[in-house]
Amino acid sequence: MATLHLLSHSPFSDGRFASCLRLLGPQDGLLLSGDAVYALQPGTVQLQALQLMPAGIALFALDEDLQARHLQVSDRAQAVDYPAFVELCASYAKVNSWL
Repeated sequence: MATLHLLSHSPFSDGRFASCLRLLGPQDGLLLSGDAVYALQPGTVQLQALQLMPAGIALFALDEDLQARHLQVSDRAQAVDYPAFVELCASYAKVNSWL
Protein backbone atom coordinates (compact mmCIF):
# COMPACT_ATOMS: atom_id res chain seq x y z
CA MET A 1 0.00 0.00 0.00
CA ALA A 2 1.74 3.17 -1.24
CA THR A 3 1.89 6.18 1.05
CA LEU A 4 2.41 9.86 0.26
CA HIS A 5 4.62 11.38 2.97
CA LEU A 6 4.25 15.12 3.58
CA LEU A 7 7.15 17.05 5.10
CA SER A 8 6.88 20.75 5.88
CA HIS A 9 9.56 21.38 8.54
CA SER A 10 13.16 22.36 7.84
CA PRO A 11 15.41 19.35 7.31
CA PHE A 12 18.02 21.15 9.42
CA SER A 13 15.93 21.62 12.58
CA ASP A 14 15.21 18.09 13.81
CA GLY A 15 15.21 14.42 12.84
CA ARG A 16 11.91 14.23 10.92
CA PHE A 17 13.60 14.37 7.52
CA ALA A 18 15.98 11.49 8.26
CA SER A 19 13.24 9.46 9.95
CA CYS A 20 10.94 9.89 6.98
CA LEU A 21 13.60 8.81 4.50
CA ARG A 22 14.25 5.64 6.51
CA LEU A 23 10.56 4.70 6.42
CA LEU A 24 9.86 5.30 2.73
CA GLY A 25 8.58 2.23 0.91
CA PRO A 26 9.58 1.36 -2.66
CA GLN A 27 6.39 2.81 -4.20
CA ASP A 28 5.87 5.72 -1.78
CA GLY A 29 5.95 9.41 -2.59
CA LEU A 30 7.47 12.33 -0.72
CA LEU A 31 6.13 15.86 -1.00
CA LEU A 32 8.24 18.71 0.39
CA SER A 33 6.43 21.90 1.36
CA GLY A 34 7.14 24.88 3.59
CA ASP A 35 10.68 24.92 4.95
CA ALA A 36 11.18 21.27 3.92
CA VAL A 37 11.97 22.50 0.39
CA TYR A 38 15.33 23.66 1.80
CA ALA A 39 16.35 20.00 1.44
CA LEU A 40 16.68 20.78 -2.29
CA GLN A 41 19.48 23.31 -1.76
CA PRO A 42 22.47 22.39 -3.92
CA GLY A 43 25.48 20.99 -2.09
CA THR A 44 23.60 19.77 0.98
CA VAL A 45 23.65 16.30 2.51
CA GLN A 46 19.85 16.38 2.39
CA LEU A 47 19.77 16.83 -1.39
CA GLN A 48 22.31 14.06 -1.78
CA ALA A 49 20.09 11.75 0.31
CA LEU A 50 17.08 12.61 -1.87
CA GLN A 51 19.05 11.95 -5.05
CA LEU A 52 20.07 8.53 -3.73
CA MET A 53 16.48 7.41 -3.07
CA PRO A 54 15.33 4.47 -5.21
CA ALA A 55 13.77 5.53 -8.52
CA GLY A 56 10.39 4.07 -7.51
CA ILE A 57 9.99 6.71 -4.81
CA ALA A 58 8.42 9.84 -6.31
CA LEU A 59 9.68 13.20 -5.06
CA PHE A 60 7.56 16.33 -5.26
CA ALA A 61 7.99 19.91 -4.04
CA LEU A 62 5.32 22.57 -3.70
CA ASP A 63 6.11 25.18 -6.35
CA GLU A 64 4.81 28.10 -4.30
CA ASP A 65 7.24 27.28 -1.48
CA LEU A 66 10.15 26.85 -3.90
CA GLN A 67 9.44 30.28 -5.36
CA ALA A 68 9.05 31.92 -1.94
CA ARG A 69 12.52 30.65 -0.97
CA HIS A 70 14.12 31.33 -4.36
CA LEU A 71 14.96 27.65 -4.88
CA GLN A 72 15.08 25.62 -8.07
CA VAL A 73 13.60 22.15 -8.24
CA SER A 74 16.28 19.50 -8.64
CA ASP A 75 16.29 16.99 -11.50
CA ARG A 76 15.09 14.34 -9.05
CA ALA A 77 11.98 16.26 -7.96
CA GLN A 78 8.83 17.49 -9.66
CA ALA A 79 7.33 20.87 -8.76
CA VAL A 80 3.56 20.77 -8.15
CA ASP A 81 0.93 23.42 -7.55
CA TYR A 82 -1.92 23.16 -5.05
CA PRO A 83 -4.40 21.40 -7.38
CA ALA A 84 -1.72 18.79 -8.21
CA PHE A 85 -1.03 18.44 -4.47
CA VAL A 86 -4.69 17.54 -3.91
CA GLU A 87 -4.58 15.06 -6.80
CA LEU A 88 -1.47 13.44 -5.32
CA CYS A 89 -3.19 12.97 -1.97
CA ALA A 90 -6.09 11.26 -3.70
CA SER A 91 -3.84 9.02 -5.81
CA TYR A 92 -2.04 7.36 -2.87
CA ALA A 93 -3.68 4.79 -0.62
CA LYS A 94 -2.50 6.63 2.51
CA VAL A 95 -1.17 10.10 3.34
CA ASN A 96 1.21 10.58 6.28
CA SER A 97 1.94 14.12 7.45
CA TRP A 98 5.15 14.45 9.46
CA LEU A 99 3.95 17.13 11.91
